[in-house]
Amino acid sequence: MSNSPDTPTIGSTGAAPDDGSERDFGSEPAGRELLPTATPARTRAAVRELVRPRRGLAVAGFATMIVATGVGLLVQPLLGRIVDIVADHRPPGDITLPVVLLVLVALAQGATTALGLSLVSRLGETVLAQLRERFVEKALRLPLEQVEKAGAGDLTARVTRDVSVVGEAVRDALPELARSLLAIALTLAAMAALDWRFFLAALIAVPVQASTARWYVRNAVPLYARQRIATGSQQQQLLDTIAGAGTVRAFRLEEEHTERVTRRSSAAVELTLRGVRLVLDFYNRLHIAEYAGLAAVLVTGFLLVRGGSVSIGTATAAALYFHSLFTPVNAALVLLDDAQSATAALARLVGVADQPSPEAEKPEPEKQAHESRPRTEAKTEAEAGGTVTVTGIHHAYEPGRPVLHDVDLTLRAGERVALVGPSGAGKTTLAKLIAGVHRPTAGSVRVTTNGTGVSGDGLPVALVTQETHVFAGPLADDLRLARADSTDDELRTALTSVAALDWVEALPEGLDTVVGEGGRRLTSAQVQQLALARLVLADPPVAVLDEATAEAGSTGARVLEQAADRAVDGRTALVVAHRLTQAATADRIVVMDGGRIVESGTHDELCAAAGIYASLWEAWSGTRTTADETPTHHRPDTTTPKDD
Repeated sequence: MSNSPDTPTIGSTGAAPDDGSERDFGSEPAGRELLPTATPARTRAAVRELVRPRRGLAVAGFATMIVATGVGLLVQPLLGRIVDIVADHRPPGDITLPVVLLVLVALAQGATTALGLSLVSRLGETVLAQLRERFVEKALRLPLEQVEKAGAGDLTARVTRDVSVVGEAVRDALPELARSLLAIALTLAAMAALDWRFFLAALIAVPVQASTARWYVRNAVPLYARQRIATGSQQQQLLDTIAGAGTVRAFRLEEEHTERVTRRSSAAVELTLRGVRLVLDFYNRLHIAEYAGLAAVLVTGFLLVRGGSVSIGTATAAALYFHSLFTPVNAALVLLDDAQSATAALARLVGVADQPSPEAEKPEPEKQAHESRPRTEAKTEAEAGGTVTVTGIHHAYEPGRPVLHDVDLTLRAGERVALVGPSGAGKTTLAKLIAGVHRPTAGSVRVTTNGTGVSGDGLPVALVTQETHVFAGPLADDLRLARADSTDDELRTALTSVAALDWVEALPEGLDTVVGEGGRRLTSAQVQQLALARLVLADPPVAVLDEATAEAGSTGARVLEQAADRAVDGRTALVVAHRLTQAATADRIVVMDGGRIVESGTHDELCAAAGIYASLWEAWSGTRTTADETPTHHRPDTTTPKDD
């Protein structure tokens, strides 16, 4: 079995593969595999699953809407009553009661409609919020290679545009559609109550409306689905062009990329215009149904009044009933536009939200074993870390271009292993496979903690990379991303362990200082210290450091190395070493070259072997001072920083 795609990344969301290749910003993206989209049946089932826990709210909302619509249907008979009073030349005082009743009906309908819409909107917003949370949770856990194959534009379009479309439909379309459908059904029932022949006359419009609806749905569903894909493709091209702006300018590819953006934007605009033309044709067909139905009801009323079957007031009420159907029928059919657009967007959200939950596949005993131990309790030797076993790993980012070849590696509990090798050797790829960022093409990664083997998703491994992101907001909140229930004292303890408390307390507001976008700017070394403090707070049995100290200049490098030593103390650690001083003090050094492990041993053993590591160390130590080039063969004294 392969390892998990959802390992906590304390430092960043990932880096480019280290296979020595450069991203080609001058070629057309190929091989896009869009993120999954749910089938219509699965989309409906997902909505039912979300609504089921709120059945009471749904029943209350729609029951109130029925009452509001039923009360509103009293308007037409009351108006018909006034017509009869006038036609019969009765005293003006006879109109008083119908007028008073009309006022009461208006007040009652307004109050019940407001309450019903409020309940239905609350239902929709609650369901949407839960769907959004599920989507974000699963999107954050998607395997990195799946997101890369789909392109960031696809995920961005779903997070922004699709969520917005569904949100607008829930806030506006859903309550209005519910009210319109109720009004249609109850109005037709009221017309039948006046006289069954009025009901039959009104049905003349139904075939035209039904055929219009079928025609629209048949054409709108694929059109809106294509429009969503085109929008995602447009955003992907914009992201690629902006992200690679430096390369684009360097190779004079501005015109080519502008043409690509224009072409994809034009495709999105063309699909939008086709949607507009579709809606215009839709309205034209509806007008035909309205005129045909109203003419049939008026002719029926004329014949019934002439035959003495109904009064003029009753015929007037029937005509008013049918005329009142114009608004809900048109609204319901027009809302098909929003419904189809929202359905297409909803299917894309459900497709991601339905991705298998890693936590659901994790054995419950192992999960409880980690959660039951108080964080303040000292770890026993057996709990000092996890054992990581890598067996027969092969991996390729693209078919036919392997990055790793038949890699076997074991990290013993509590052992600190340094991973070194020339650029493009596959170090970062192996680190990310162990961390769970990628799934291996072949082979397996297994972590054993507390004597329990765990494979699959939910591995207790945390990753810190050199690309650390500082989220906008108070610094304390940034740290609590690793553990939400951390107290201020625990935050200070974690900062102390990575030698960051002094500069944090020197900030204007200490832990409450706003950092990130729009806040106080932090140095590269400070950012990495925050990432290491998150690692301490997360307290994983296994830590993977992928050049986590590489961003610091030579002045802060030794401070960061010592901070990293403290952060991984008591854990099993794999350190992709940017500076060989880290490797020299590790328990074991693993050397990679060409996607394979070629050497393994202690610093002294590998130097004596006169192999690749010895050459790397000789080249490294040749640029250092005598004091710095001599390894201590033990974890450095973290109380006395030295310059690198």
